Amino acid sequence: MKPRVLVLSGCGINCERETAHAFSLPAVGGEAVCVHLNDLIAQPDRLDGFHIMVIPGGFAFGDDISAGIVLATRLRYRLDRPLSRFLGDGKLLLGICNGFQVLVRLGVLPAAKGQKWDQEATLTTNDSGKFEDRWVYLQIDPACPSPFVQGIDRLYLPVRHGEGKFLTRDDDVLRALQANHQIAARYIGPDGDAAPYPWNPNGSVDDVAAVCDPSGRVFGLMPHPEAYTHRTHHPRWTRESLPEEGQGVAIFRNAVHFARTHL
Repeated sequence: MKPRVLVLSGCGINCERETAHAFSLPAVGGEAVCVHLNDLIAQPDRLDGFHIMVIPGGFAFGDDISAGIVLATRLRYRLDRPLSRFLGDGKLLLGICNGFQVLVRLGVLPAAKGQKWDQEATLTTNDSGKFEDRWVYLQIDPACPSPFVQGIDRLYLPVRHGEGKFLTRDDDVLRALQANHQIAARYIGPDGDAAPYPWNPNGSVDDVAAVCDPSGRVFGLMPHPEAYTHRTHHPRWTRESLPEEGQGVAIFRNAVHFARTHL
């Protein structure tokens, strides 16, 4: 069985093709379909036929007002029932960069206190005050419950965002995330230690780069795994000996493997 992946498209989302390609790689084994937001709103029951839903990176609705909020509002008020059913069935929901911003503003991430649709965090303007386009090192929490990061220790991936600073609503939410191992990945320096800017490119609290909900099945990250699926995507591919497979592939393979064995 090839798990089916719905990759949301349209309205300013601009990484849907790379994301669909990553899920459809032979080494991953998914069957990805790009579905326009308006088509999904017109036929919401289509979501039932998929095992994984992805909100890719981009600038949905031009990031008007703030990043991701317009798309989050449309999803909340036009697709709340099919999304609730999708999540209730234990299926996988992934948000990358702008998609991560959407899931946080939608309130399905981080859900540290178990309340869906309650916004407990935000992703706001980078401390640098500018758009950050650079490669970063990530340390995965080995105790994180998310299937997306199982078996992964570290990653090297690109970021490209202007609003990537993760902040929790209060200290209680942050402590809950830490205690529940919901901080899936943190920014680190090249030597593996916690490091300031530019290794933490946005100033996120506790160096947060990725979080999941308590079940691990809803997952969001600011870096772009779909942008490193082949060695030629690496910024030093002409100068370093690298494996053919880019490090981002592991995240997509994990998701498809989980869907194939659990859904």
